[in-house]
Amino acid sequence: MTARAILPIADPATTTRRAWRLLRRHRRPLVGSVLLFALVGLSGVVPPYVLGTIVDLVQDGTGSRGQVLALAAVIVVSALVGGAATAASAALLARAANPALAELREDVLDRALHQDAERLEQAGTGDVMSRVGDDVRAISESLDNAVPEFVRAVVAIVFTMFGLLVLDWRLALAGLAAGPFYLVALRWYLPRSAPYYRRERIAQGERAEALMAGIHGAPTLRALGRHHLALQRIDHHSRAALVQAVDVYALLTRLFGRINLAEWVGLTAVLVTGFLLVRDDAVTVGAATAAALYFHRLFNPIGAVLLIFDQIQAAGASLARLVGVLELPEPRPSSEVVLRQPVLRLTGVAHRYGDGPDVVRDVDLTIAPGEHVAVVGSTGAGKTTLASIVAGQVIPSHGEVTVAGRPYGAIPSVDLRRALALVSQEVHVFATTVRENVAMSRPELSDDDVWAALRVARCAGWVAALPDGLQTRVGHLGHPLSAAQGQQLALARVAAHDPSIVVLDEATAEAGSSGARDLDLAARAVLEGRSALIVAHRLSQARYADRILVMEHGRIVEDGTHDALVARAGRYAQLWSAWSAR
Repeated sequence: MTARAILPIADPATTTRRAWRLLRRHRRPLVGSVLLFALVGLSGVVPPYVLGTIVDLVQDGTGSRGQVLALAAVIVVSALVGGAATAASAALLARAANPALAELREDVLDRALHQDAERLEQAGTGDVMSRVGDDVRAISESLDNAVPEFVRAVVAIVFTMFGLLVLDWRLALAGLAAGPFYLVALRWYLPRSAPYYRRERIAQGERAEALMAGIHGAPTLRALGRHHLALQRIDHHSRAALVQAVDVYALLTRLFGRINLAEWVGLTAVLVTGFLLVRDDAVTVGAATAAALYFHRLFNPIGAVLLIFDQIQAAGASLARLVGVLELPEPRPSSEVVLRQPVLRLTGVAHRYGDGPDVVRDVDLTIAPGEHVAVVGSTGAGKTTLASIVAGQVIPSHGEVTVAGRPYGAIPSVDLRRALALVSQEVHVFATTVRENVAMSRPELSDDDVWAALRVARCAGWVAALPDGLQTRVGHLGHPLSAAQGQQLALARVAAHDPSIVVLDEATAEAGSSGARDLDLAARAVLEGRSALIVAHRLSQARYADRILVMEHGRIVEDGTHDALVARAGRYAQLWSAWSAR
């Protein structure tokens, strides 16, 4: 279906085990819901039985008007009880299932966020988003509609068959004649439907990936005149998802014909058996009438079981995709090792994406404690990939990266993330308050600590001028921030996080000339006392670094201070001359 390494999908046993583990935490409303569903089924068998009794009373002429009205009242009461129990059972099921689904969604998102960025990039943003979006929505809709209806249908079938058996075992046996036809229909459908739904969910993930890639890259695509390619890709994956949806519906229509055949066989068997038994005075007309009504009453529940099972299958496929994320490696617990003032070393590092050429090759680099190293070079030189490797976002294809003498892979991700921070050119402003944006990694910080971080990033002034100060909501649908303000907020987040090593990947490139100086000063203040690797968009920022690396074609071709490299009259000197002449 796709060449991308999508995230795993759990097998049925693992999915069932995880689901039960979540539901067990909400046992009381779940048990209450089951009991009320049983009451719904019991109330449903009353009307056909009472109608059969009324038929016998009227036929024999022994029933009075009062008796008939009393029996009719019983039907009304049973309907009212059934309706109330139906509403209450659905409400209790929601109280059990929806919190469990919310916990599952949070667990999935938490596990995804703790994976290596490279692994998530291999799967694609759309795969992750479709799981916590489309798949959660599919499960939620099933919990609100399909699951309650499915349980009610199963309970109705059980109680109705019991009612047929109470009337006469031969009538019940006649009703069972439809069983083999239903089973054949189900046996034909189930092995075919699961792959259909799996392909449909994967196609939806591909569609989401194409849509998000097109939205994120829209400005660049328009600038290059390539936006039509993104539209074609979206159209292709949308059509593929549409084809899968139509295939699923076509499969359903073939199931409908098999269900109708089973209903015809069963009702015919009950009517013929009832006629023969009434002719031989083995049962009353009322009993035969009740039997026919009982079986007719099974049409909707059995059809619901088979058709809603279709939705349950879809929800099961979605649940398996969510649980599959939980099967990813769990982050190792913190070793409580504080990596302060560590030496960062890259030895023989090289990296390629997929089967492509090496974009970083033969890199040997040591960054001393507190040292600031800038990386410059032309577009495509491998600067961003090198920054991602240092930040632990990309695992190199070859070579080793160590901090304090320990390989990245040997350090729990919790400790590594505590020691490292990455700020890229495309910073993210979370849709929440300024305070929560800054203290995202350390929510225990006091307001004074947050203000201190804002002052370091030189943005305390404009934050204080916001309508609600630290409590002002920013981001989506919140108070709008400029690109420079978003970058300052990201730098304040780094200051609050207090890492030992900071990687700035063109983190101040988006500011205009008016904000560039403030951002450079804010970046220098945040980096003070920390080791840093700075991918410099502006050479004025690289000038103040302790050391400058010049990269070309994935290799480090020059290494030295600003003055030494200018005096060498090499590649950096050319870049600086062009920059100074602007």
